Amino acid sequence: MNALAKVPGSVGVVAPGDMQFDDPLLLKSGAVIPSYSLRYETYGTLNADRSNAVLVCHALNASHHVAGTYAHDPKDVGWWDNLIGPGKPIDTDRFFVVGVNNLGGCHGSTGPATINPATGRPWGADFPVVTVDDWVAAQARLADRLGIRRFAAVVGGSLGAMQALQWTIAFPDRVRHALVIAAAPKLSAQNIAFNEVARQAITTDPDFHGGDYYAHGVVPRRGLRLARMLGHITYLSDDAMAEKFGRALRQGEFKFGFDVEFEIESYLRYQGDKFSTYFDANTYLRITKALDYFDPALACGGRLAEALKGAVARFLVVSFTSDWRFSPARSREIVKALLDTGKDVSYAEIDAPHGHDAFLMDDPRYHGLIRAFLADADTDRSAQP
Repeated sequence: MNALAKVPGSVGVVAPGDMQFDDPLLLKSGAVIPSYSLRYETYGTLNADRSNAVLVCHALNASHHVAGTYAHDPKDVGWWDNLIGPGKPIDTDRFFVVGVNNLGGCHGSTGPATINPATGRPWGADFPVVTVDDWVAAQARLADRLGIRRFAAVVGGSLGAMQALQWTIAFPDRVRHALVIAAAPKLSAQNIAFNEVARQAITTDPDFHGGDYYAHGVVPRRGLRLARMLGHITYLSDDAMAEKFGRALRQGEFKFGFDVEFEIESYLRYQGDKFSTYFDANTYLRITKALDYFDPALACGGRLAEALKGAVARFLVVSFTSDWRFSPARSREIVKALLDTGKDVSYAEIDAPHGHDAFLMDDPRYHGLIRAFLADADTDRSAQP
């Protein structure tokens, strides 16, 4: 699981591990997963007092593969490799970094495409809806197995940031620092609408078969393509799309038809086609529902400050000016709630043109903030033997 070889600035070649759990997990919905497996990767070394562990929570279409490369596919670079590694803002010379594929995922953890032991067939439509709360509960069990009592930091962007926030609520004494990046305390009606359109694209695909397409030997590729194309539009800003594509025509002139003419059309179709070859449609449905359901203030009468009052972590909240899906105003809601309860919180709003995807970019101002915030995070002055 740790790096087998290193080059400057990289954790090198990595390999995933699988952790099996045979104790049932009660989900927020009331459903029970009788047993499950989580796929994960680690980078760096856990120190003697186990005070330097950092959990990285992934967003919608990402996975446990956060940094480094695979021996069988050197081009498969971890999705946050620019942030994590020797000498990088999340420095693996100092930190023991853990990435995990969430329950219900399609990158190795138990999910709809894995075998249901009760039937001997893929879970398919029978796999229950999971929530951010459920993911965090499963991550805590993984941390227990790894011997991590308290994380130096829990880090995430977008849906990953919602998990970081939930960690501070569900397990406040197990998080010293929380990095909440490009987040929202709950989805707006517009965001729920985008997710519903994406789900409808999948569920109305003739190859969906009510979620049991595995038995038919097909994949609802058309629905997945459309879902990805729609989602990708929301991840980019208008300025970023204009700069990268503008109104450029692939052949320099109008063809007066309905095939690909504009470069942006070609790009979206490419992204949709690629996504449909590796992502599971049932997983996509469940992850978008987890996004819709996340609302920690709901149980507190809509009062986010009340939901966060038990948190003891230091917080860094980061937003990006061009992110219209989770705008800076949504991050400021989180900051206000934390300040209203006297929490230790720092906030940065970065002027970046990339839209929601800015949290994935190698921006020196953004990375500098994270480096500074984690400057002494590997020292747990409250650690107990």
